Order: sequence, then C-alpha cells, then structure tokens
Amino acid sequence: MEIDEKLTPTDLLPKIDRLWAASGGKIESIEQTCPPSEGAPVFTVDGRYTARGWTEWTEGFRYGAALLQFDATGDERFLTIGRDATFERMASHVSHVGVHDHGFTNVSTYGALLRLLHEGRVEGDRAAYEIALKVSGAVQAARWRTTADGTGYIYSFNGPQSLFVDTIRSCRALAMAHQLGHVLMGEQDKPVSLLGRLVEHAANTAKWNIFHGTGRDRYDVRGRTAHESIFNVNDGAFRCPSTQQGYSAFTTWTRGLAWAMAGYPELLEWVATRSDEELETVGGRESVTAMMLDAATATCDFYLANTPTDGVPYWDTGAPGLAAMGDYLDRPADPFNDHEPVDSSAAAIAAQGLLRLGRYLGDAGTKYWQAGLTVCDTLFGEPYLSTDPSHQGLLLHSVYHWPNGWDHVAPGQRVPNGEACMWGDYHLREVALYVGRVARDEPYYTFFGGSR
Repeated sequence: MEIDEKLTPTDLLPKIDRLWAASGGKIESIEQTCPPSEGAPVFTVDGRYTARGWTEWTEGFRYGAALLQFDATGDERFLTIGRDATFERMASHVSHVGVHDHGFTNVSTYGALLRLLHEGRVEGDRAAYEIALKVSGAVQAARWRTTADGTGYIYSFNGPQSLFVDTIRSCRALAMAHQLGHVLMGEQDKPVSLLGRLVEHAANTAKWNIFHGTGRDRYDVRGRTAHESIFNVNDGAFRCPSTQQGYSAFTTWTRGLAWAMAGYPELLEWVATRSDEELETVGGRESVTAMMLDAATATCDFYLANTPTDGVPYWDTGAPGLAAMGDYLDRPADPFNDHEPVDSSAAAIAAQGLLRLGRYLGDAGTKYWQAGLTVCDTLFGEPYLSTDPSHQGLLLHSVYHWPNGWDHVAPGQRVPNGEACMWGDYHLREVALYVGRVARDEPYYTFFGGSR
C-alpha cells in the first residue's frame, strides 16, 4: 500500500460532505422497499437491497446507519427512523442466545442512542438503553467455552468448537455492559466478570486466530489471520485453523483481518479509560495492553504489506486467481478484473482500525494514521462511493460470501462488483463520522461514549 503522508482529515471534508449528501436518500429508499417482515437487508442485487437468510446480523447496521446519518447531519428524520426501529425491531437481538453478533447489532443501535443522549444531542429513556446494553453484553458473554488452559472464548454461531476472529469487534457489547456496572450471573448466583471474559476472549483470539511469526507461528507470516479456530469440545484443546468465508484455513480472508484491525485498537481505547484496580483483576494494565497492542500492530502491518496501492484489498490474500494478475500489489485494486473480487467493506472496517491505532500510539503511530486517511480518501470517491440515487448501496465493490456463491455477478462480468452490503455501508458512514469529527474538532467518536 502507498501511504499519503500529507493527507489531513480536513482535506477529506469535501468528500465527506458529498458522502452524507448521497447517504440519506439511500437510507430512505431502503425503508420504502425493504419491509422488516422480509428479513434484514444484506447485500444489493442490481442496486437493490435483498435479504439473505443466515442470521439477521445486519439489522443493527440498517438502523444504526440512520443514527449515524442523524449524528453527522442533524436531520431529525433519520433519528426517528433509527430510534423507532430500535424499539420496534431490536429487542430480540438483545436476548439472542444463538449468535456472537451483539456488538454489531445492539451497540450500533442502543449504544448509539445512549451515546447521543450523553452528548446532549437527543432525549430519551436512559434506563431503557442501559438495560438493553447490560443484557446484551451478558447474553453474549454466556456463549462461553473453556479452553485447555482454563481460560475461554465466546463461541460463534457455528457451535462451541468455533472461535471466529470477527467476534473481537463484537466484544464492545461486553465492554459496554461492564462499564455500566453489569455482570453475568451464573449458577448459585455466582457473578461472572464481563471484563474477565472480554480479556480472555481477546487473548485467545490473539493467540489462536492471529499469527505472530514466532513460537508456534514461526512457520507463518506475522499478522496473518485465520477466520476460525477449531477446538476439541471435550477437553478444550486447540485442533486447527479453519474458515467459513475465506479461501482456505491457511490464507487470510481480508474482512476477518479487518475485524481484528478495528476490534483491538477500539478495545485499547476503552481499556485506557478503565482504572488500575479493575484491570488488576484480569492481569493488570501492562499485560492486557501489551496483548491487544501486539495483535493490533501485527494485523495492521500485515494489511499494509498485502494490500494494493490504494488501500483496498482483494477478498482473500491467498485467493488463487491473484496468481494470474501479475504485480497486483503494485497498482490500485481493480474491481472489474476477471479473476478475484475486491472487498471494499474490508477496507472501510480496516480504515477505522488504522486510524484508531495511529491515534492511540501518538507520534509513533503516524504511519497507521496516514494509512487510514489514505484508505478513506480512496473509499470516499469513485469508483467506490455511489452517488447514484437509483442504487441503494453507498459503498460499491464489496463481497459477502464468495465461496458460497452468494454474491451477484452482473452479466458480462466474471467476479462480483458494483454491489454493496449493509456492513460496508455502515462502516463507511462510521469512519466518515469519525474523520469528520476529528477534522471539525468535535467530540472524539468512540463506541463507549455513551457509558458512564
């Protein structure tokens, strides 16, 4: 990747304003054409959002996007859409025991409303938002499997054998609930620390899903990620890497990489707000911070080394068609190539991770900060930003599940392109809000801004 070392957040404001101008009409169009009874919209086909039954994990992004639109523009129409739908549609997600997505669904909705309330931007029932977030964090933490060393992880919807790299970004649900003073109550009224489970999950994700190039990982490349780690459910022993949406267990699915890139820096920011006394219960500030920082820098470094010059990756760094594309890392990504799809949604997620890590490190993080701005500069313009009002997507050229063949391939094309997904659109809006607030010297945007 080629990093623009001179780019500033202020430089991006004209593109950000254009993004928000295009965004609002797309949110309203989705509200008109995607009734909730037909399932949560997932990705576009010929520019129109469609549902895809697996889990309804994108519903929080749908209504969270409206809240981001209100946050950025002050347009009350979008506050009404997001707030009303949160109360009408999201309660089942709060108590959903079958998924690992609570940080995606509930922090993007109830958490956003609580944050806006604390910022004085909205009025509302604080207790309702807080109760929803407390329950959500505890329910997510209850999806627990103990490993051979006595620690554990939050298991994915695939079952107790499965640790997804994705879930690190969803740990924000545990963070919010803990910060609100909540615990998970177990058998015989035994309290279970949500902070403890968050740290153990983060440590096991860093240990088993992220390769560090030393020790057990001496054969592999530092920063590479495995989408899934498989454990023996009888004794908790690690068995092997795996993948659901990547090319193989030994290649890097770039959206999974991006979830780690965003998840760890975000948690580092949150850990920095916690007291030494709290952190002593989970090994101490130095230990927790070192673990998360190592995972964050390793994954971000891998992204920088394995992404085309404009900061947009192909869907998997080991995808077989890349071998036919020559020096594909030495030029901008090509969404219209004949071999492998790019994934702009991975770039939108990764950009926020790069920015947060860069800010966290201060002067030592300039490389990451500038890389994040560079990715944003690419995504906030053509051919990625969709300003066409007839297309319901905002961020073009994303993929969902290429191995399953779920993504739409237009006539005359050999790979999916020109389409959008709900999480890509959401994270493009989220990083635009982030950069816009920094540029205008507004309150720094974090997921935990609405917690006490």
